[in-house]
Amino acid sequence: MAHRTVRGRIRYTSKKPERLDAERGREWFAFTHHADGGVVLRAQCEIDDPAPTVMRDVILALGPDGRPRNLHVHLIVGDAPMGSGWFDLAHRDGGGTVTCESNSPSLGRLSQRMDFTGPLDGFGTHPIVGDGYLTRCIDTSRGPHRREIRVFLPSPDHRGATPPMIAEHRIGLEYLGDDTVTVAAGTFACRRFRFVDDITSGGMGGVEHPAYDLWVTADDDHLFVQGGVGGYMATWYELAEVTR
Repeated sequence: MAHRTVRGRIRYTSKKPERLDAERGREWFAFTHHADGGVVLRAQCEIDDPAPTVMRDVILALGPDGRPRNLHVHLIVGDAPMGSGWFDLAHRDGGGTVTCESNSPSLGRLSQRMDFTGPLDGFGTHPIVGDGYLTRCIDTSRGPHRREIRVFLPSPDHRGATPPMIAEHRIGLEYLGDDTVTVAAGTFACRRFRFVDDITSGGMGGVEHPAYDLWVTADDDHLFVQGGVGGYMATWYELAEVTR
């Protein structure tokens, strides 16, 4: 077959003093790179700590132009259904339309449609591997710099643990330079980035997201290798295994 698949696993650990380096979750992922340039990302995420627990399944499809086409999200929070949703993006010159069809115990059946103008950098999907892949949108040939990016989210919650519905957010993304990183999965040539949530008043979901540093492979796969979030989240993520 003409497609190429990349699979792996990311380990989540705590950096809180009382749980230092204890495993707090995990994520399995697969990228399918199709012959026409389209990409499909699949991710399964489990968050054990803090309560309530979160289980998330995500499928994101991007077209040959690299722009997101559709997204499916299914959520279990505290071992009970939180909801599922399907998002579709129609791009036009100068903007486009995002639609959502979702169903959740708290909101019931929800249909949304939002027209937007101006550029869109991608979907913020909440899986860690998706954060790494989103960094494709910054032009690293300019050298270290920072710019604002614009994304649609299925949830503005920092853990993505609310019923799926359309949310828009703007956040700072900074390219910090190149590095070589060794983790359990191996040694990788990486680019280092930082998400900084200080551009829009009120922060993401009404709460400022702590600074988030991440290292991503310096190749066309843009694989998340390691990263961490400070502040109240105090968490670390590391690529534990990968097959390419």
